[in-house]
Amino acid sequence: MKEPTRIHLVRHGQVAGYENPRYNGQSDVPLTESGLRQYHELKERLAGFEISACYTSDLSRCAAGAEIISGQFGIEPVRVSALREINIGLWEGLSWSEISGRWPDEWNARLADIVNYRPPGGENLMDVRERVIPVISDILQRHNGESVLVVGHGGVNRIILLTAIGAPMEKMFNIEQSYGCHNIIDYHDDGRATVKLMNSAGNF
Repeated sequence: MKEPTRIHLVRHGQVAGYENPRYNGQSDVPLTESGLRQYHELKERLAGFEISACYTSDLSRCAAGAEIISGQFGIEPVRVSALREINIGLWEGLSWSEISGRWPDEWNARLADIVNYRPPGGENLMDVRERVIPVISDILQRHNGESVLVVGHGGVNRIILLTAIGAPMEKMFNIEQSYGCHNIIDYHDDGRATVKLMNSAGNF
């Protein structure tokens, strides 16, 4: 039987401001020392796998980690802007408490329809899915039967995982993606996808 195409999907390490929940979106926030350490732990964890390619969001919190992990495989990470986190518009960089205080109606509208609501100037989950899933499909086509590393964001990774198991986007927050976590998805030629590992090494 032919080997599936395997994606090692990781979330970026811890970022500055993590202690105060906020929407970083596509802002280029820096990693903390713990975030860098999480990438080095992922490097050790992935050392035993054969990985032939790496694709990453072009935001530095992902791209820096892709460089750390990929060097041991002799591969150069490919930066893909379509793998960026959701564009949260006017809310980028603001804490949840700031947003709910300044835009209470809009905040409640998003909570009521997490899939379709677009923050002012931003994207909804379906917009993100429409730009992310074609990237994954292209990776699967280019690297059929191989193992590939993808370094992404919490929201993006959840969309990839939900799509793999055929779950609706409404279940977005039924999946946890901790900083520096590791997921494994096997994609088979018959169209099936199997999630072999989820949120490993995360904080539970």
